[in-house]
Parts: sequence; C-alpha cells; structure tokens
Amino acid sequence: MVVELVATAVWAMLPAYVPNNAAVLFGGGRPIDGGRTMGDRRMLGDGKTWRGTAAGWGAGIVLAVVLNQLVEPASDALGIALPEFPLAAALALPLGAMLGDIGASFLKRRTGRERGAMFPGVDQLDFVVGALLLALLAAPGWFGETFTTGVLVVVLVLTPVLHVTTNGIAYALGLKDEPW
Repeated sequence: MVVELVATAVWAMLPAYVPNNAAVLFGGGRPIDGGRTMGDRRMLGDGKTWRGTAAGWGAGIVLAVVLNQLVEPASDALGIALPEFPLAAALALPLGAMLGDIGASFLKRRTGRERGAMFPGVDQLDFVVGALLLALLAAPGWFGETFTTGVLVVVLVLTPVLHVTTNGIAYALGLKDEPW
C-alpha cells in the first residue's frame, strides 16, 4: 500500500517536478516582469524569465508524453496501475508548477525578500500548489482519480525532501546560487 502510494505520487508529479529544474538549466534571457517594479521592489526579478518558463513547461509536457508511453511496462514492473496523463493534465501540471513558482517569487518580493532568499515552506511547495490547482481545474476527473487523499499526503511530505535534495545537488554543481 505504501509503495503504491509513493510510486503513484512520484509518477503523477514528475511532470510538475521537472519544470523548475529545466528552467534553471535552460533559462536566462528576458525577465517576465521586464524590469518593472511595484513600489520600490521588482515585481518578480531576473530569475523568472520567458525562456525558463517556456523550457520548464515544455520539459514537463515532453515528460508526460514519455511517461504515457512507459505507463504499461512501468505498471507491470511495479505491479500497480500507474496513471496516464490526459492532454489537459499533461499541459496543466508543468504550467501550474511554473505559475506556482512565479507566484512565490511575487510573494517574496512583496514580503521584502530578495532573489534567492529563503522562504521556508513556500520555496518547497509553491510549484506543487500551482500544479495541483491547475490540474484540478483542467482535468478534474483525472485529478480526483489520481490524487487520492493518501497520494496527496505523500506528495506534501515527500516533495520538500526531494526539493531540498535536488536544490542541494544543483548548488553543488554550480547550477544554483543558493542551496534552497
């Protein structure tokens, strides 16, 4: 039961987990806020770019398509029924992840935090909240079948651990300026 919950949670969230990493690798370029400020602070900052957002969204979509091709052999190998991603979910999960991260950047600026400053809780779950909300809106039936209470609990517990670990690795590789 626990293995099934964890496997389903990770599988279902992979298209939302990958976008921020892809944005770090392939981002840069023009900031989404165009340098505009709100009051005395930038709206988002230089870390939120059009190219990074597009790359992150695209990477998540591609991953969902690939996972759909692998769902049968992966399900057979694990002995559980992993979910397929309908088009609406394949589009919504990674876009929601990117929008959640952008929303957190906006909140950081409004609360006086600079780019890269730690914002405990928000840093680890912003993209999850965005991904889950957009998936719920775009594919409510699929969402209800896939994200049971148990799967949601696993996502909310496991994601911060994965987030801290992957960010630490990206920092050690010189891909991020801070380990969170």
